[in-house]
Parts: sequence; structure tokens; C-alpha cells
Amino acid sequence: MPCGGNSSEVCGAGNYLSVYSNGTVITYSPAVVQTTGLPGSWTYEGCYTEPGNGVHAFKYQIINTNNNSAHNCLSLCSEYGYPVGGMEYGDECYCGDAVDLTNANSTKQPDADCSMSCSGDPRYLCGAGNLLSIYTWTGTPLYTWHTPQGTAAGQYSLLIGGVVVPLITAQTITGKVTFLEKHGTGAPNSTGAYELTVSEVNNFTAAWRTMNGLKTDVFCSAGLTLPDKVGRQINVGGWSLSSTFGVRLYWPGGPTNDWQENVNELTLQNGRWYPSAMIMTDGAILVVGGESGSNGPPVPTLEILPYNGNPVVYLDFLNRTDPWNLYPFLAVLPSGGIFIAYYNEARILDENTFATTKTLPNIPGAVNNFLAGRTYPLEGTAVLMPQYAPYSAPLTVLICGGSTPYAGVALDNCVSTQPEAASPEWTIERMPSERVMPCISTLPDGTYLILNGALEGVAGFGLASTPNLNALLYDPTQPVGSRISIMASTIVARLYHSEAILLQDGRVMVSGSDPEDNINPEEYRVEVFTPPYLLSGLPQPNYTITNKDWAYGATISITITAGSTANLRVSLLGAESSTHGNSMGQRILFPAVSCAGSTCTITAPPNAHVCPPGWFQLFVLDGPTPSHSNYVRIGGDPSSLGNWPPYPDFDLPGV
Repeated sequence: MPCGGNSSEVCGAGNYLSVYSNGTVITYSPAVVQTTGLPGSWTYEGCYTEPGNGVHAFKYQIINTNNNSAHNCLSLCSEYGYPVGGMEYGDECYCGDAVDLTNANSTKQPDADCSMSCSGDPRYLCGAGNLLSIYTWTGTPLYTWHTPQGTAAGQYSLLIGGVVVPLITAQTITGKVTFLEKHGTGAPNSTGAYELTVSEVNNFTAAWRTMNGLKTDVFCSAGLTLPDKVGRQINVGGWSLSSTFGVRLYWPGGPTNDWQENVNELTLQNGRWYPSAMIMTDGAILVVGGESGSNGPPVPTLEILPYNGNPVVYLDFLNRTDPWNLYPFLAVLPSGGIFIAYYNEARILDENTFATTKTLPNIPGAVNNFLAGRTYPLEGTAVLMPQYAPYSAPLTVLICGGSTPYAGVALDNCVSTQPEAASPEWTIERMPSERVMPCISTLPDGTYLILNGALEGVAGFGLASTPNLNALLYDPTQPVGSRISIMASTIVARLYHSEAILLQDGRVMVSGSDPEDNINPEEYRVEVFTPPYLLSGLPQPNYTITNKDWAYGATISITITAGSTANLRVSLLGAESSTHGNSMGQRILFPAVSCAGSTCTITAPPNAHVCPPGWFQLFVLDGPTPSHSNYVRIGGDPSSLGNWPPYPDFDLPGV
């Protein structure tokens, strides 16, 4: 057919496309529905209508300018777990579920109505204006979400009415739980710190203890349990001015039995708001990242406590990715080095020089936005998968949820990788719903409870909406794509500043929520989630232990006083501090154990790379059912933190 503007040129015809290559016209005759060369097991379903007026049937739109094809589009959809894909108007790709078409009242039209050629492969058709060429996945299901019922879904319940909206919670080695709050902001009961005695929850007055030792504001700080012999808690960083330099210590049940702080004696080298902290293999404290306070400039450095003249180390990648990299995820790796994940990137640092030794592929984000991130304020959550004796398997990192910059589209996937692998890659697993500001609590049986957060938005006051009320259980022993169960739901919105930590009885304590969105209240109520293993009716095993201070590679005896030893397992869970989706110190190991009669012998982890020095909850499992835990210390106090800081107004336990 002659071109309307130049009758000497050829411009195709109905369903015929004229393509020019080096001045030569090639006519594809005619363009067809693409049914060959598709990725995986996709099947063409037909031409379907869009709602129109700028409204689309599917949430996820990708504009593949001059590069759209069924192959390109459907590859993305299946990679992110979406079993329905569609192409529209040549350049547009959409991913979602069959229910999306139903909800949009889409109707099937004659195939010939979807007559626009794909911009990336003009031999094939990619819909038309407000018309979608639809394909569905017909192979092995991309995911299977389990839906246990009754007690198998776990249960939320009220633990106790609260006295404060906590920003960070941590269980002490005595079993009591510390709550730290944004001090001095005028909120009701804003004293800065409380301690909850879980065994007294039926006596409100006896359960809560006010603590008065804080001198500066802990708003958005970092926390850890130290490997000293009394398990002191440390809190670093804070809101603004001198608070950002704050270093605060608490000895549970110690001489003062309160937080101790003196900013004229003990401070960070760099002031930090939203930093992360980690115990290194030598027992020293690594503090990483943050901003200079109150939405100030980035602090793209790391430093070590105790300060022994060691300078701060500049990290260019944190400067480059500000402000999306706060509360980075940190972990000691068994093969050596430190894993760090921030924004949508990850790398391994040398544990001595902190130079980058390996840069991992970028972390996948949303199917339609690779800039989606995982750390505050985009805020997902991360854990380490179980480590099993003899600890020869590579360590796996799991990161769930997050959001996109600016648009605040929450992510509906988890990603995992093995940083120590020769060529690490990220595996994507779709979640049943979107989740930003989630928490993950590691359970003693090696599964993970994913809870809290919102269906859209980013972290911050009033910046997220629509609470995600159900919990998920992630089981890494199951095949990829079949690891998630949809568990019980709560009636309590847990949005910005919510936490989750594992208690010694195997339940998960859930607290906090400070949304300031004029819809959901500041949340004082403290809940617990009871996992199915405590609702099965099976009795919890029990044990006694004498040696609670373990050397690496040592053998330790315990006596089983209730439960069978036939299939006995033991697990070790690192003491954790929960804030902003980051459970600092969280780690789980399954050491070797053997039993003779009621006496069982545990072999402690072999070294500080497999198991950094610190305090761990020791659980015994009879089948799926865990005991109450005891706290044990592994690896001692190699940096002599028990003698630090050397000031008379700090209680020191010694080494």
C-alpha cells in the first residue's frame, strides 16, 4: 500500500507491516499471534479489553519502548511469579493474575482486534489501544501458598496493655524485655525506656518497670546484646545533635539495673541516625551508616567500638545510594568477610580493611521497577537461613518486602542468595500480598514468621497505608515457590515502628506502631503470636543445663527431663534487637547433638565466622515442639568488652 505522505514509498496494508532495513523494505505478511518461541510454559488465551480511561486491568505495567515482545514480557512475569501476562499498544507489558481480568470486567474479543505489532518483534502482535494480548502460565505452578486452618494457622492474642510505643525491643538474657521509646517528644508516658517482666503479664503493675538512665534521644538508633559475661545491651545513635553520638549501656539485673550514658565521656566518632550494628568475629562492635540526624546529610562511614584509635572508614557506596540505604543489613560470613545489603545492592567487605571483595548482582525489586529497595525508608526485612553442622553449606540470606522510591509501591516478593557462591544469583519468591515495613522473627524450628507492615507506601510517619494484618510462615526446607503458608491474622495495625522478637517460651512478641496517619492509632498493646508448634497439644520438652559459657568446638552436656530423645534436635538463636525491619544479632544454627539415655551432648559451633561471639537462646526440639530456652554464651568476650568503658559512672562486669 502506498504511503499517504509519499506515494512512492510502501507503508504495508491491513495486517501487513512494512519494515525497512538498510533502505530495503521487508514486508511481514501478516503479523501473527505469538505462540512459538515463548519462555517456559505460556499459552495464548486471546484478545481482552481494558477498562479504559487510563485504568488498567493489571497493577504492574512495564513500558518496553521499541523492545516489547511476548518473550520479553512473559519472561519478566514468570520470573516474578505472575501467571498471567499481557501486551498492549505495541510497547506495553502487563503482569498479574487471572482474577485481575475478572475484577476489571475484561471481555474476550476477536483475535484480529489485537492488531498492533510488537515493537521488539514486529512479526508478532502485542494488543492494540485498550486491548490486551493475554497469555497464561500452564506449566508447573509458579507458586503454591499453603492455607492451614485452625490451630495449624497459629494464633494472635493480647499479651499485656502497654505503657509506651516502642521504637526498639530486645529480650535480655534474664528473659525480660526492654522497650526504648522516642524520649522527650511529649507523647504520653514518654520516659525513654521500660522493662517488661513477661512472667508477670497478669499483674500490670509488677510487669512494667520504668527506667530513667537515658540522657539523650534513642529515636531511630541501633541495638545489640554484647558478648560480655552478663549480656549487657548497647544502644547507639539517635535523633539529633548529641543524641546521634549516643552510646548507652544496660546491665540486666546489675548494680544499677538501669541504662547508663554519659555523652561527655563515651560517644561515637560520627553522629548517626538510622545506623546498623553488628558483633564482629573478634567481639568488637561494628556500627555502619546512617544520617547526621533529623533528615540530615548522609554519614557514609563505619566505625568500631571500643574506640582504640581506629579511624572511621568512608564507604562510597553508602554515599551514592543515600537516602535509600539506612539500617543496612549486616552479617558475618562463615568463609570470612562481612555481608552488607543496602537499597537494592549487596556486597562483601573484608573484615579487616572493609574494602569490597565481591559485588553481588543488584537485588531484584518490583517486576516493573528495578529501583525498588529493601532498606529504610523503602524498608523490607532480612534474616539468615539456618546453618547446620558441619556448616559446610553456603550461607543463604533471605530478604522479604520493601518498596519503590517515590511511588511507594510495596513489594510482594522475597529474594534470597548465597553471597559466598562463586557466582551468586538472586532467587525470587512471590508473597501472597505486598508488604512494606515487615518484620521477620526466626523460630526455633528453623522456620520464619513474616508479619507487620503495610500494603502500600514507604516507612515514615503517615507515609504508608492499608495495614497488612496476616502473618506468613516461611519454611526453607520446602521447594522454592512452595515455602509460604498464610497464617492467622490480627486486628491490630502494625505499621511504622513495629517490632517482633522471639520469647523464651517459643512465642513471638509483637509490639509498636507509630503511624501518625490520622487513621490508625499509636499502638500501646503488646501481642503474642503463638506458632502452631505450641497449639498442637503436644507437650513441650524440657532440659537442664549447667554449662552456659561455651568455647568454640566444645562439647556440652544437657539432661532431658521431659520429652523423647529419639528425634531430638537443638537450635541456637542469636540475641536480637528489633527495629525498622532489622533484627540485629538474629541468627540460627543447628549444632550436632547425640543422646544416650536422658543425657545429650551438643558440639558447639567451631569458630567465630560460623557463629560470632555472643548470647544465644538454646532450644531443644522434640519433633516440631520446642522447649523453653536458656541463654548460653558462645565464644566468650574476645574484645574484653566486660572492661569497657573505663569510666567510674559505668558498671563493668569484668571478663
